[in-house]
Amino acid sequence: MADPFRRFRVARKTPESSVITSFHLAPADGGPLWTARPGQYLTLRVPAEGGSLLRTYSLSCAVDAPDCHRITVKRESLGSVWLHDVVAEGDEIEIAAPRGGFHLDEDSTRPVLLLAGGVGLTPLLSMLHRLAATDRRVFFVHACENGDVQAMRDEVAAIAAASAGRITARHVYRTPTKADRAKARFDAEGVVDRGFLQSLLPQDDYEVYLCGPTPFMVAMWRLLTGLGIAPGRIAYEFFGKGGSLAALAEAEAAAEAAVPPAPAHVPAHAPRALAGLEHLTDPEARAVPDAPPRRATAASPAAAAAPVAAAAPASATAAPVAAAGDEVIFARSGVSATWHDAAGSLLELAEAAGLNPDFSCREGICNTCRCAIREGVVEYTSEPLDPPPPGQVLICCSRPVGRVVLDI
Repeated sequence: MADPFRRFRVARKTPESSVITSFHLAPADGGPLWTARPGQYLTLRVPAEGGSLLRTYSLSCAVDAPDCHRITVKRESLGSVWLHDVVAEGDEIEIAAPRGGFHLDEDSTRPVLLLAGGVGLTPLLSMLHRLAATDRRVFFVHACENGDVQAMRDEVAAIAAASAGRITARHVYRTPTKADRAKARFDAEGVVDRGFLQSLLPQDDYEVYLCGPTPFMVAMWRLLTGLGIAPGRIAYEFFGKGGSLAALAEAEAAAEAAVPPAPAHVPAHAPRALAGLEHLTDPEARAVPDAPPRRATAASPAAAAAPVAAAAPASATAAPVAAAGDEVIFARSGVSATWHDAAGSLLELAEAAGLNPDFSCREGICNTCRCAIREGVVEYTSEPLDPPPPGQVLICCSRPVGRVVLDI
């Protein structure tokens, strides 16, 4: 099978702040850019000792840009350090096509709240570019440490200024600098709180897109749902290992209930003297767990929904499809569950059964969720970038075809 990676040339490398840089990527073969949805990401093959690693970075540009894809990366972990310190303009990088389920619903006409923490603004900026070409009302809120680390502020401001008032952009700095104050770079100080959002948003049925560090997103989930926004209207993406934001928020609330009450956060309009005392999240402290080293051989994707057999090869006849009621046995845990379409994946089914399998990307990229399959067959709902060896499956992007026994 063909290698899913293409070579792209770094056409431009643009510093956006003291810690963030944009990379403009053009196809080295002169071919067309990939089709992407606003909010999706690219997967880069990063050289590493003993092979290579895969790292994902959100598209931060308009997805219909004619000349290049753009990613905007904070310098913090192995892949980003390589991009910042090693990769130069003119170098070529191996990249796989855009993917990811976190993307703008372009069929909707509802007003939109884009709520970003730190470098989590990158997929939301791509959405903002697309929304600028529509008639939808948009509120863009970016929470970060200060103007020294904030990226793309001028780009966001230009989009808002050209919208004739349809797009409102607001910037919340936790610890603004003297220069930030002198130049009036921010709209509120502290963290995004209930009062700030209530003063900004007219009463309406919003769709919310949320991205940033996990503590930031948990805080925003609790805030948004407390304001009456339905969980089904809140789309979010973790940078690194995530899970259910609702479950994380519930766990945090339970932990708070078990200790004496304390101030939850510093309001966005709090005096500067209070800003350093306590804060709910540091929007720049985004942790990205490293995926395990990948094999050095080129990856080749399986066909969509291709069946994977446990030991004996799959039949050459047309494969059955996953059906509600199929039994899934997690052998090492002694737990069984019944498949239902609402589960989405074997990983989600395991989590609903009270298990905690390892995972990271939840998109068939990192192989962290790989496990042995003792009996049965699964099908993939999205193509793994690096298919597992025979007898192993990725549970984050697969579902059972009949009875399945997993070594979990």
